[in-house]
Amino acid sequence: MNAHPCPTEAAALAARVARAADIPSLERLLSSPEGQELAGLFGRSRLASALRQVLEDMRGQVLAGEMQLAHLSVTNLLAQARCHIDAQEKPRLRIVYNLTGTVLHTNLGRALLPDEAVQAVVRAMTAPANLEFNLETGRRGDRDDLVEDLLRELTGAEAATVVNNNAAAVLLMLNTLANRKEAIVSRGELVEIGGAFRIPDIMHRAGARLVEIGTTNRTHPADYEDAIRPRTALLMKVHCSNYAITGFTRSVGLPQIAQIARQHGLPTAVDLGSGTLVDLTQWGLPREDTVRETVEAGADIVTFSGDKLLGGPQAGLIVGNAELIRKIKKNPLKRALRVGKLTLAALEPVLALYRSPELLADRLTTLRLLTRPQAQMRAQAERLQPFLQRALGDNYAVESTAMFSQIGSGALPIDQLPSYGLCVQYAGPGRSGRSLHKLEARLRNLPRPVIGRISQDALWLDLRCLEENDEPAFTAQLQANTP
Repeated sequence: MNAHPCPTEAAALAARVARAADIPSLERLLSSPEGQELAGLFGRSRLASALRQVLEDMRGQVLAGEMQLAHLSVTNLLAQARCHIDAQEKPRLRIVYNLTGTVLHTNLGRALLPDEAVQAVVRAMTAPANLEFNLETGRRGDRDDLVEDLLRELTGAEAATVVNNNAAAVLLMLNTLANRKEAIVSRGELVEIGGAFRIPDIMHRAGARLVEIGTTNRTHPADYEDAIRPRTALLMKVHCSNYAITGFTRSVGLPQIAQIARQHGLPTAVDLGSGTLVDLTQWGLPREDTVRETVEAGADIVTFSGDKLLGGPQAGLIVGNAELIRKIKKNPLKRALRVGKLTLAALEPVLALYRSPELLADRLTTLRLLTRPQAQMRAQAERLQPFLQRALGDNYAVESTAMFSQIGSGALPIDQLPSYGLCVQYAGPGRSGRSLHKLEARLRNLPRPVIGRISQDALWLDLRCLEENDEPAFTAQLQANTP
């Protein structure tokens, strides 16, 4: 007599409501052929942990009478455990398509590194390197030596040091030169950068007493003169990189501030924020003071970022007077704020590119993106429009159109760059706002997320940061996800 149920009986059995006694044991799942295969891929402990989670989730539904017996099959339970492991394995840090129109997007990692820097980081990650070892003397060296000569050459400064970001650079500088003393700053330069991080707060944490002078829109040389007292440690100028005041305004230029400081035997510190090493106007970009110009104008200490207009890794660079840099490097905080070998490995080749400024627009990724011709982006938009239209269907209208990009990360905040991209508007029934946000979420959930921006009842996909060699993968993803 056949002990196996007939197909009709098997179907009826699988369809019945599962009971607690039907839940297979963990050991049964692990010892099954499918379980042993998965254990070989992920390890028995990892698989057991995932299965426990799956069984716990199943138990609640079984006790509530909400599950059929078929769902408790070994194959199904192991498949769910595999999905659980796959979800854990997906990296939290994922590459995305930045179609926001902001080139140096703080939330998307700011500057993209050129190939020379990427290869240098790979080498530094996979082999020992002379991070703090002087190959000439055979003795311990200073990690700043890896980039100090380049920074001196490119900025005209006497000395340089590197920390992990520009906020750290300002903190370290103030703590070294103005701890328990006074730092004079124009009220119109007390900026707040991203994340509610404010210059006055940094000064307070550094132990410096802020002395505000002038008004929000007007500061005069006499304001600096009148504020200097025996406890004054330095005069500081902060580049207003993330906003602009227009109208009835006046500020004191750096040469005049430096002259006042010298007359009183005080140093002048300048926080450039998003510092640049070259004149950007030669590529048709807005004017920005270079670090060299700032040093030549009289600044004794200049701080600036490595991952903004410079186009390198996240870092805070401090250049200036050799004696002041020496004091900064002796501060115990310097060790807490120093950078590791990967940052220095990336920074050195990026700085080296500036030795050939006529080649920068091709070799430095940030500059290449900032200077992309609008005609090139227009042709790209016209190529991509039909792919995106097919992927989105008839409920959306996709048009190639002119738009404006911005540099981002507080650099030149009121200047915009003529760009081109795709504008998506809802053309179906119902409310457009809700549909656009659903579409934006749908694009964010693609295998390689597409990040755009919603404005004026449309989703804008600026193509400035989508280089032509990325097009094949971009269109393949659209085709693979077409309804």
